[in-house]
Amino acid sequence: MSGPPSALGAPITDRRQLVAELEAGMKPPARWRIGTEHEKFAFRQCDLRPLPYDGPDGIAAVLTELKTRFGWQPVLEQDRIIGLKDAQGCNVSLEPGGQVELSGRPVETLHETCEEVNEHLRQVRDVGDALGIGMIGLGVQPKWRADETPWMPKGRYAIMRRYMPIRGRLGLDMMSRTCTVQVNLDFADEADMVRKFRVGLALQPVATALFANSPFTEGKPNGFQSYRSQIWTDTDPDRCGDLPFVFEDGFGFERYVDYALDVPMYFVYRAGRYIDVAGQSFRDFLAGCLPGLPGEVPRITDWTDHLTTLFPEVRLKRYLEMRGADGGPWRRLCALPALWVGLLYDSDALAGAEELICGWTVEDRAHLRREVPRTGLATPFRGGTVGDLAARVLAVARDGLRRRNRVDGTRDDETHYIDTLFAIAGSGDSPATTLLTRYHGAWQGSVDPVFREDAY
Repeated sequence: MSGPPSALGAPITDRRQLVAELEAGMKPPARWRIGTEHEKFAFRQCDLRPLPYDGPDGIAAVLTELKTRFGWQPVLEQDRIIGLKDAQGCNVSLEPGGQVELSGRPVETLHETCEEVNEHLRQVRDVGDALGIGMIGLGVQPKWRADETPWMPKGRYAIMRRYMPIRGRLGLDMMSRTCTVQVNLDFADEADMVRKFRVGLALQPVATALFANSPFTEGKPNGFQSYRSQIWTDTDPDRCGDLPFVFEDGFGFERYVDYALDVPMYFVYRAGRYIDVAGQSFRDFLAGCLPGLPGEVPRITDWTDHLTTLFPEVRLKRYLEMRGADGGPWRRLCALPALWVGLLYDSDALAGAEELICGWTVEDRAHLRREVPRTGLATPFRGGTVGDLAARVLAVARDGLRRRNRVDGTRDDETHYIDTLFAIAGSGDSPATTLLTRYHGAWQGSVDPVFREDAY
């Protein structure tokens, strides 16, 4: 999640400026890039406990070691290190419960994305070995209770922590006990954005099923394959869930702006601190009558901050974010961007994906969103299963990657990055069902072995 802005930017005096901020993301295909983000849980190797912020093996020590060993620049809030950045556009940031996130730089190929992921994991392993900590990619923390999870000292999180429980039962679990992998992708113009948004939103449950990796809570099976996905259904109805208007005639940048304006705010950043305006209206802010900041109009950074507090499965900024997958091991960190690049960055593949979702109803999409977190690839859908649908989606994506023909130094194209997803769809066993098999078998009813066997 984003850190504090370094400057406030221009004042917003007209709604049209908000639309223009989204339109500024339009790029010709030659300039399309891939930005991959992934989160992971940090834990002490000696007792599998979560890391506090302070202390010799705390989160601050991890960030400081990364800075010292590998030349990252610190990101500070109230003189405390809360993240890292480099000159190429990479960022390391903290989620509320100490989850460590890499936000990768925008790159041209999946080869570059995978190299970046591998280098980052090498760095965190080196630091972890020195400090006695490990990191693991799962959709939900499998062992710790919410009240055992330390919170990170970021001003925006304190505001969200106060506000979220009045909007849903699981908002604090979302903040402190979930991890995801997502990819950020570009669009050429408004029409291209609309096509990609619709395909991404309709097919997001397929990604959820393929990447489902959160079957444990507090040391026991929780009855779900992707409990992370289920958590979002009871987080905040104002800013989560399906967006039916995306599929309506006339959808575009202006309609998304109207949606975002109607989502209540969390905060405003001024003079080095976050001001609590939770529940107040950005429309009032635009009119200069926000109760929490009377007489002041928003800056463009207030708008970009506000957009980060919307949580649909696909989120629009100057790019589109695909947000439906659980965190996982390194081999699947490269597979997630491969899936969506294959579907959305080749014109024939995009048309093929549109054909797959043609005729789906609001009820179809609601069925997938409701059932897939629990039953994953086995979810019945339109005369078959989500596993059947996933196989068709993957075939379209692989063909799209093949036509892209972006090769590395060994002349390999990008198609092999989704091989692991074909194996999952072909077997019908999601990562979650594989974990459950180990839990009921070799692990003898304990989740502790996952920290050894699946750590980075």
